Amino acid sequence: MSHNRTVSFEPVNAIFPRHLAPVVRQSEDGERELVLMSWGFMRLEKGRAPKPVTNVRDDQIQTNPFWRDSFHKRRCLVPASSFCEPNADVKPASWHWFALKGEKERPLFAFPGIWRRYRGPVKKDGPNVDIETYSFLTTTPNPLVATINQERMPVLLTREEEFRTWLTGTPDEAFALTRQYPADRMAIVQEGYDKEDLLGGAPIERRTGTLF
Repeated sequence: MSHNRTVSFEPVNAIFPRHLAPVVRQSEDGERELVLMSWGFMRLEKGRAPKPVTNVRDDQIQTNPFWRDSFHKRRCLVPASSFCEPNADVKPASWHWFALKGEKERPLFAFPGIWRRYRGPVKKDGPNVDIETYSFLTTTPNPLVATINQERMPVLLTREEEFRTWLTGTPDEAFALTRQYPADRMAIVQEGYDKEDLLGGAPIERRTGTLF
């Protein structure tokens, strides 16, 4: 019997900063495992609660010390079936959910991420905790995402060779995956004031085969 490397979790329609989410990483013995991590690298701010930084820019991941060590040593994949961008030009902000086109509704993809262990408070003057955290990579937006967010979009990976390269390739090989996902292969699948993807909560564990 093979070892079960998939943590138990309930599917959700949205993940918010500091929430736990399933993340695929390379274990010490070289096999992939699915674990739960908290979304956002914790940045300490004097006199304030630590801030979860959820995304890392492609023009900083190799140079900024806050990210660089994790990029070189601790890369991971964050499985998802959609992502959300708010339109802050309207009040209240509206929310737009992007997904990939495909034969199935909400085809699975992965954000290329990095992870690290955090030991410290999560609230101002709160007790120290010991947790694993992740953040994922963003780049300039393609024309579709730019209709809502003109600054950034997440990098999206869809093929096994991309998953393998991100997890086990050299830093240069992994960074070469940083590119816009083609706009004509994506669609806005929901828009409005709901901060959850109303159709996005199908169990991920049934759709992660290509990530293992």
